[in-house]
Amino acid sequence: MSGVLRRPRIAIIGAGMSGICFGALLLRAGIDTFTIYEKSDRTGGTWRDNTYPGIACDVPSRFYQYSFARNPGWTRVMSPGAEIDAYFEKVARDTGVHDRIRFRTEVTRIDRTDHAWTVTTADGSTAEHDFVVSATGILHHPRYPDIDGLDTFAGAAFHSARWDHDAALDGRRVALIGTGSTGAQIIGDLAGRAGELVVFQRTPHWVMQIGNPEFSAFNAWLHRRFPRYDALTYHGWRLFIESFSPALLRPGLARRFARWQIKRQLRQVEDPVLREKLTPDFEPMCRRLVISSNFYDAIQRDDVTLVTTGIERIEPTGVRTTDGVLHPCDVLVLATGFDAHAYLRPIAMTGPDGRTLAEAWVDGPRAYRTVTVPGFPNFFLFMGPNSPVGNYSLVAIAEAQAGFMLGWIERWRRGEIETTAPSEAATAAYYEAVDAALPDTVWATGCTSWYVGQGGRVEVYPWTPRHFRATLATVEEDDHLTTGA
Repeated sequence: MSGVLRRPRIAIIGAGMSGICFGALLLRAGIDTFTIYEKSDRTGGTWRDNTYPGIACDVPSRFYQYSFARNPGWTRVMSPGAEIDAYFEKVARDTGVHDRIRFRTEVTRIDRTDHAWTVTTADGSTAEHDFVVSATGILHHPRYPDIDGLDTFAGAAFHSARWDHDAALDGRRVALIGTGSTGAQIIGDLAGRAGELVVFQRTPHWVMQIGNPEFSAFNAWLHRRFPRYDALTYHGWRLFIESFSPALLRPGLARRFARWQIKRQLRQVEDPVLREKLTPDFEPMCRRLVISSNFYDAIQRDDVTLVTTGIERIEPTGVRTTDGVLHPCDVLVLATGFDAHAYLRPIAMTGPDGRTLAEAWVDGPRAYRTVTVPGFPNFFLFMGPNSPVGNYSLVAIAEAQAGFMLGWIERWRRGEIETTAPSEAATAAYYEAVDAALPDTVWATGCTSWYVGQGGRVEVYPWTPRHFRATLATVEEDDHLTTGA
C-alpha cells in the first residue's frame, strides 16, 4: 500500500445546507477534488427558494448552524429565513466551497459502470466520479393541491416556495390554503397587513406559541469576544432540544407533560367555536409541531377568517367551498407543503447491475443507517429515509451523516477499499430494529403527515439524537460489501 493518498473524484448533488456542509468538511480534510452540481444560480437550497413573508427557522439559531462555522451575530433566538440564507452563502464563500460549485447545472442521470459513476447533466455533458453524494434536501419539491380550476384564478396565485414578490398584498383580500408550519408563519405576518385574510384549513395542527426575542448587541459581543462561550451556548441549545426526545420516542411522564403543555396553549383562543376548529384529533407531536411566535394571536383577529369547509373548486374570482359559498379574493397562496419523499428523484439513477434506484425502492425508500443503499456502491444520501427530522436541527443531522461518509472516503484515499455498499441482509436487519422501535414513538400514534411514507410507513428515526450520532460514528465491517483497491 502506497503512503501517497489517492484523490477521490466526488460529485455532490445540491448546494444547499447539506452540500455546503460536506464540501466544507472535505476541504478541512484536505480533499478538494469534488464538484457540487447546483441547478439554480446560487447556494441556499430551501432557504434560497422559500422567501415568503414571516419565514423563520423553528429551531434555535445557536443550534441551527454548523458546529465548525458558528455565527456569533444571529439577531434572534429563531432566525429569519434571509439571515439563514446569508449565513450559508457566507460559509460557502469563506470555506472555498463556493469555488467548486457548478451553478445552473442540473443533473438528470447517474449511472454506475464497473469502475465509476457517470453523472449526466441537462446539457448532455458527462463526468466520471468515484463517489456520488445526494444533498438534494427533503423540503425541496413543492406539492400542489389537486383542486379543480386552480389554473383559472384571475389574480396572482403561487406556492409559498415560489413567492411572487410583485403581488400586492397590503389591503388586499388574500386566500391562504394550508395551516402547517409555513401557513402559520404566513398568517402571523399577513394578519393586519392584508385587508382580509381567509385561511382554508383541511387539518388543524398543534401549535406551540413562544416568543422570538431579538438578541442584544451585548449578547452578540459576548459571542464574538468569547468563542468558548459561543461553543457552550451551541451545546446548551443542543441539549435543550434533545431533552424533548423522551416525549417523542416512548409513552410515559415526559410525553404526558409535553401533551399537557401543548394542549394548554389552545386556551389562548378565547372563542370556543374557533378553539374547537383549531383542535386536532390526533396526539400532539404526531405531526411536526408548529412553532410560532404569533399564530394564535393572528388567527383571532377580526380581519382573519378560518374556513374548515372543504374546497370544491377555484374560480376566477375566489375559492368556492363544498357548502356552495364563494370566498372572493385578490391573491391566492398555496402553503401546501412539499414532497418530502422524493429524495434524489426525478434524477434517474442506475446501479452496476442495471437496477434503478426507483426499482430498488419500489416498496418504499430504505437506506442503511439513513445514508447508504444496498446495490449502489460509493453512493451516500443526506437526509435519507428515517433520518431524525422530527423537530430537530437538520444541520446537526447533516454533520453526523457527513462524518460517516467521510470515514469511507478516507479509507478509499488510503487504498484500503475501492467500493463500499451495505449488504441487503444488514439493511434488512437494520429495518427490523427500526420497525420494532417505531410503534412506541409519537409519530406512530395515528395521524397522516409528511413523516409517513409509502404504505403508511413512518420514515423518522425512532431513537435519540445521541444514538444517531453514535450509530454513524461506528462502522460495522460485517454489514458492508467492500471491494479492495
